[in-house]
Amino acid sequence: MSANKEFVSYIEEQLAPLGFLSTGPFFGGRDIKYHGNQFAWIIGSTLYLRVSDITRPEFEAEGAQPFKYMTKKGEVTVRKFYTAPEFLLDDTEQLLAWSRRAIESAA
Repeated sequence: MSANKEFVSYIEEQLAPLGFLSTGPFFGGRDIKYHGNQFAWIIGSTLYLRVSDITRPEFEAEGAQPFKYMTKKGEVTVRKFYTAPEFLLDDTEQLLAWSRRAIESAA
């Protein structure tokens, strides 16, 4: 599934205060990098943020799920990227705060 262009534009606009961001194609979607470090990506209309062992429990507490995809051998779970909790999409300040922590996790 490709990234929804309108959603990508919305997220880029919300994250603009972070400073130097770049985006590009990634795994059928769009990655989001801060100074070359990928901290987020979008598939369809879903934003995934990079997590660490420290931040993962907070994502899980909010009901966030790790990225998963199917292969011929079965399901693969990528536990470095979790869905952004829904409330972040309506709260720019929180989205920026969680994104800053994702940037730290990616560094």
